[in-house]
Amino acid sequence: QLQLVESGGGLVQPGGSLRLSCVVSGFILDYSAIAWFRQAPGKEREGVSCIKTSDGRTYYADSVKGRFLISRDNAKNTVYLEMISLKPEDTGVYYCNVGNQWGQGTQVTVSS
Repeated sequence: QLQLVESGGGLVQPGGSLRLSCVVSGFILDYSAIAWFRQAPGKEREGVSCIKTSDGRTYYADSVKGRFLISRDNAKNTVYLEMISLKPEDTGVYYCNVGNQWGQGTQVTVSS
């Protein structure tokens, strides 16, 4: 069964940066796309970014465009989410997603 393991979350000050990683237990090229979602306290889970594994095309939510960068390393079966200029509203649990499979999430807290 597919497993997704996220890491890289933490506490960071506004304006700071973090890099999240999602290790896929298999060949990421077997899946058409891998996405990052996030869920803030009291809010619904929302899509943040997505990458097509075949050609690397990327998609971003308007709220993170210009600040987040998604990338993949096919050899390491890993997808990254580089986040800069973080804002308090970026706080939440970040999840990696492939189809109907989810990782356990990694907490990102942006606070001074």
